[in-house]
Amino acid sequence: MPVFIVDKPLGLSSHDVIRAARKRLETRRVGHAGTLDPLATGVLVVLSGTDTKLSPFLTGTDKHYLAWVSFGATTATLDAEGPLLERADATGLARSQIETALPHFLKVTEQRPPRYSAVKKDGVRSYRAARQGRDLDLPPRPARYHHIALLDFAASRNILPTSFAPTPEGMWSASPVGLRFQLPKALLSLPTALFSVQVAAGTYLRSFARDLGERLGLPAHLSGLVRTRAGTCSLDRAVALESLRPSIGLRAEEVLPYPLVYISREDAARIRQGQRLPLPNRGRLGLVEEGGSLVAVVDIDNKGMKLLRVFVEK
Repeated sequence: MPVFIVDKPLGLSSHDVIRAARKRLETRRVGHAGTLDPLATGVLVVLSGTDTKLSPFLTGTDKHYLAWVSFGATTATLDAEGPLLERADATGLARSQIETALPHFLKVTEQRPPRYSAVKKDGVRSYRAARQGRDLDLPPRPARYHHIALLDFAASRNILPTSFAPTPEGMWSASPVGLRFQLPKALLSLPTALFSVQVAAGTYLRSFARDLGERLGLPAHLSGLVRTRAGTCSLDRAVALESLRPSIGLRAEEVLPYPLVYISREDAARIRQGQRLPLPNRGRLGLVEEGGSLVAVVDIDNKGMKLLRVFVEK
């Protein structure tokens, strides 16, 4: 079965989406390639059938977001779920101050994950401990910000742009003829900045909001988040969850984040038998049978070909 780029609705967990997808696709073999928080919307890559084997190659891709950060209040969850914790007057915050704080994040190599996250310590999920009133004191984890752009800043989130479209560079920006996104209900009317962000997998935007606020001397929280791209999967190609059906899925090779090399049917049969091919290419590649489907994901270096995953013929 194929791969789907789903526009995850607000309020649903990634598991909620998978549960609904199993019913719509009439199969239990459904997974995803990277979770989204319930209060985030946008790209959730859903895998079905044998294509669930693609997950290790898709979860580690870069992610692109539109992120709304509100200043003057923080919350236990670091997003708009709440409850509200620390408050402060942020009316004097200037756009120039935010812009000055951003270059720091391009040098960041690790961050403290949110208390309400799926990170485990001693076998316990952090969010479960937090709901029980315990703090696991999570150590910093690897993080990387590749690109951060301040798109707009206003005295209240409801003044900011509400319609967006992709740019030629693959990012998203305000556009009068673009898509509109549903955001969580604002906890308060607070000064809010809108960012376009590209990060490495595992980087938390809720932590970004917290850390940016700390650099500015203000409590802050993530008041809205839309994932606009995950690897090669862009939001403008996504489908609504209620529209999900097998016939609109994508082939595995259409979402693979590696160069594709097309091979003959005979060579495809050799690969599926565990044999290696003397290809001149180097690096991680997807091997695709001419006129057929994805055969394998491989690494090729000076020592030859290493088969990372072989896919059965469809």
